[in-house]
Amino acid sequence: MIEDLLDTESRATDADHLSIRLWLRMLACTNTIEGRVAGNLRASFDTTLPRFDFLSQLERAPHGLRMTEISQRMMVTGGNITRIADQLAAEGLIARTTPAGDRRASIVRLTAAGRRAFAEMARRHERWIVAMFAGLREPERAQLFALLAKLKRHLNTVEGDAE
Repeated sequence: MIEDLLDTESRATDADHLSIRLWLRMLACTNTIEGRVAGNLRASFDTTLPRFDFLSQLERAPHGLRMTEISQRMMVTGGNITRIADQLAAEGLIARTTPAGDRRASIVRLTAAGRRAFAEMARRHERWIVAMFAGLREPERAQLFALLAKLKRHLNTVEGDAE
């Protein structure tokens, strides 16, 4: 498969430190999963992963979010968020309102059509993810989840430059 030839893990050799090989393997898996999800979203819904993520943020906030909150949650620039919001608003999937007393801000909410569209995307997304992890038995998935949680806790306690 071409993914096997081009993934980041192919750069590692047995001479590399195990931590380097592990990092590259995690990156290869993440890139593969993300690429497949993005491809499925495009093929099934003619949408992108950032648009799906945007709708997902709003689905979790029924009272809406400020554009700056969406930008922070998605860890992307305000300009990118504005472009996505413009597209989704033009399609009738989101609505923007201006809060009283702050004309510079806008609150973004899912419309009824946006909720329906996202619900279908989320159902399919879950099926895709479940299928991609089907190569691991349930106890293996639980173990991997626990190990990654342990790694995440450790990463939150160390600085970026450990030297």
